[in-house]
Amino acid sequence: MAKTRALLTETEREQIAGDHGRDRRYQATSRVRRRIDEELTEDIEILEEHHPELLEELREVVCDAE
Repeated sequence: MAKTRALLTETEREQIAGDHGRDRRYQATSRVRRRIDEELTEDIEILEEHHPELLEELREVVCDAE
């Protein structure tokens, strides 16, 4: 089964880790920040209204991450 992404693509993981230079790291960081600010916010609102149990699962994963 193919692996799907959550927030970062495999390439973005590499870029943020610094494997492709500073410019690529900056670009990947900007893309991810935009997803957090725009897309993730909307997703949370939808889950809050239509599937609060799933939102709680998301919170547990995010809040327990170290």
